[in-house]
Amino acid sequence: MVIFGSGFVSYNFLAIPVDVFGTTIAANRLLALVLAIVLGGGLFLLLTRTRLGTVIRAVASSPGSAPLVGINVDSVARLAFALGGGLAAAGGVVISMYLTFSATAGVIFTMKALIVVIMGGVGNLMGALAAGLILGLVETLVASFIDPGLTLAATYLIFLAVLVVRPLGLFGKAAR
Repeated sequence: MVIFGSGFVSYNFLAIPVDVFGTTIAANRLLALVLAIVLGGGLFLLLTRTRLGTVIRAVASSPGSAPLVGINVDSVARLAFALGGGLAAAGGVVISMYLTFSATAGVIFTMKALIVVIMGGVGNLMGALAAGLILGLVETLVASFIDPGLTLAATYLIFLAVLVVRPLGLFGKAAR
């Protein structure tokens, strides 16, 4: 914040209305949806359909056993960290197309990401997707029909309810 300041920054990119099935939506939000689907789908395909994805999942599930089958755990961990950083940067760019942002704007997204990962079941990609969709729908419904200021409270309430019913998350499994 010392270097860049604490002011809010925004820019206009494709802030034009587009008619989609009788509903008007901003083109930048539509582009953000397409980019999120492409990035998420690409990550899913990478992790489930390639040798690299198999190696990453092997290191994630058993880093102690991975070297026994010839996997260099350090290089895979560095690659996974770089992949995660790249996806976080891409997500920031996508979000910046339609939201005002500042140096501290990432905190709320980090908290929501942590909630999505835990709520879906740690290490379960489909669980994270389901949890993200549930929380997104709940936030939208609360903002539309109750009060926009209560969206974060609704997120925490859903999160706590899921953890009370399923402590390991929606798709979590007990360790073997």
